[in-house]
Amino acid sequence: MTIITDSTTSHVHAKPKGLSARHREWVAGYLFVLPDVLGLFLFLGVPMLLSLALSAFEVNGFGDYSFVGAKNYIRIWHDPLFWKGARATALYAVMLVPALYVSGLGLALLVQQTNRFNAVMRSMFFAPNMISLVVVAVVWQFMVIDKIGIVSQAMSALGLNAISFLGDPNFALVTVTFVSVWFLMGFYMLIFLGGLQDIPKEYYEAAMIDGAGPVARFRHITLPLLKPTSFFVIMVSMVAAVAGAQAFDIIYVMTKGGPANSTAVLIVYIYQQAFSFGAFGYAAAMSSILVIALMIVTAIFFAVTQGGRFDHAE
Repeated sequence: MTIITDSTTSHVHAKPKGLSARHREWVAGYLFVLPDVLGLFLFLGVPMLLSLALSAFEVNGFGDYSFVGAKNYIRIWHDPLFWKGARATALYAVMLVPALYVSGLGLALLVQQTNRFNAVMRSMFFAPNMISLVVVAVVWQFMVIDKIGIVSQAMSALGLNAISFLGDPNFALVTVTFVSVWFLMGFYMLIFLGGLQDIPKEYYEAAMIDGAGPVARFRHITLPLLKPTSFFVIMVSMVAAVAGAQAFDIIYVMTKGGPANSTAVLIVYIYQQAFSFGAFGYAAAMSSILVIALMIVTAIFFAVTQGGRFDHAE
């Protein structure tokens, strides 16, 4: 009589060693993300922590440090120029973000059809992004300069009253906002183009069969399906308006914060305090306040929009 052992069956039913397919996918995903996370930590996280620590010190131009605790933050509370800069930053963001959204989406709708003409138009709209911001700011500064600028000469030829676009506090911030929109709208056009191309054409065809016009299709199909893209555009443009290099370069080159500090948004005022007056500790304190305020606004917007899903009833 032959005795059959169950060693073979136990070998067959033994659990395979190593990670499962799902776990391997997770590990692969984290490994792909890891370089970006390390870069963000090293080049953003560490400087932010150092800036927060520096805000508790008073630093002079000779590298001498003296601990002052919360003195720099108390100084912020009593600094009228800081609050004027905060007001200018808010006005700049309120003008820039909607203008970029409307212009970017409008251009994307204008050139969304694939043909040679639209390909050329896309390149033309995006072309300013390939030029140095300093060059852009200098060119626009010469164009809108009083009396000799091409814009002023054109207004005089049309019999219109001359406007000091960069010398009048009532127009300076609007002018730099216009230049910022002109420079950035091509970039946001490409983002909206990506969102538009992800919308299935069958939705529009079905709506046309039901008799929906262009406005109805835009309202009930395009806008709802562009909500994740809209969330991204609003968030990125808001960060660019508050603490972006575009805001600093254009404003600093064209106006240096003037006239009468009307364009001295916080990022420009922080630069002035740090590198013009050597108040590095005070500038670090203002930077910390700006970052915290931006994080709070971002968190509120993220919570209200459900992370870009906008899950409210239509």
